[in-house]
Amino acid sequence: MTNPASAAASMDAPATSSVSESGSLARRLGDAFMAVRNETERRAASLSAEDQLVQSMPDASPAKWHRAHVTWFWEQFLLGDHAPGYTPYHPDYAYLFNSYYVSAGPRHARAQRGHLTRPGADDVTAYRRHVDAAVLKFFSETDDAKLTSLVPLLEVGFNHEQQHQELMLTDILHAFAQNPIPPAYDPAWTFPASTTSGDAPKDSWLTLTEGIHTIGHTTDSFHFDNEKPAHRALVGPVRLARNLITNGEWLQFMQAGGYTTPTLWLMDGFAAAEREEWQAPGHWRKIDGQWQIMTLGGLQPVDPAAPVCHVSYYEADAFARWSGKHLPTEMEWEVAARAGSLNDAFGLVWQWTRSSYSPYPGYRAIEGALGEYNGKFMVNQLVLRGSSLATPDGHSRISYRNFFYPHHRWQFTGLRLADYSA
Repeated sequence: MTNPASAAASMDAPATSSVSESGSLARRLGDAFMAVRNETERRAASLSAEDQLVQSMPDASPAKWHRAHVTWFWEQFLLGDHAPGYTPYHPDYAYLFNSYYVSAGPRHARAQRGHLTRPGADDVTAYRRHVDAAVLKFFSETDDAKLTSLVPLLEVGFNHEQQHQELMLTDILHAFAQNPIPPAYDPAWTFPASTTSGDAPKDSWLTLTEGIHTIGHTTDSFHFDNEKPAHRALVGPVRLARNLITNGEWLQFMQAGGYTTPTLWLMDGFAAAEREEWQAPGHWRKIDGQWQIMTLGGLQPVDPAAPVCHVSYYEADAFARWSGKHLPTEMEWEVAARAGSLNDAFGLVWQWTRSSYSPYPGYRAIEGALGEYNGKFMVNQLVLRGSSLATPDGHSRISYRNFFYPHHRWQFTGLRLADYSA
């Protein structure tokens, strides 16, 4: 799990998986590759074979599928396209472990990944080791010019696997939360402490005066294609809350009837709340009159001082309306983050914005199957900014655009407010 301090420190730096500057290029690439691959295995190490099979809902995936899918990614896009003579480890794995790359061929239905009792977790381990060895061999036998040309692809692969490392934790937490006797992923886990120096007042706000700002990724360090092109945008006047909304504040919303007051909600949101019987954030349970939350450390009392998480966009929007405020746009969030004025912008919870996930002006997806990575999802979803406690070290940056559908709440998602009344 991420260290919030290091996440904040590396906001606009290349991912930790980026190639270092010492040693031969093949060695550096191999070290970066294995660092990412080993982190995936570290996160899966405490899971049993049964844990790795479960798929608790269609939006989640089994841990062993995540482990196999990121391996297929290397086999498909690096070895298959660039390593002469490479033969896939198993003829059926491309079908089983392709996710949504239509250009790469047919795939098993997403909602049925939990039905894959075979291959087993040990078979997936063998698959991973085979591909790891083949990639390292490829690095050692390929000249520097070719390897240099492949660095952009490799960085996509590193960051792709880091995304699935986060999903492994959110997906297994959702699965564990369905258990009547709640298990712990890590019994010693606790919610990370705030990285804010000092105690900022609850009503602390940052004022953004009206101005034109550059939005998007502006350097040559790694970024996904949806973070470009950098462009100019009018931002402000607006005030952004320096602090995240806490569980204590959310409890006040609940006690005021927030979940049962239709005038606070978007129509689709209130319908979802009624249909899903939402009475509190995701993973909350009321036991003996006290609210508890299912965490990576098992069932724990809700800490009023901790940032609220596992809330959907619909809930975040309703809370903002109840507060007499709004959610910020992603542009406002980015300008404030670049000013270094948002407490806990990284490393605790992703923060909902009210911006639709749309292409930046002039955006073009990259060519080939990897062009399906982001662009085709740019509709009907909302942007989140920052990073969460499950985000791998070095995977955070100010321009990063995460995105989910408005009803999703199994991720570590929270919020901060915006005020346009000043």
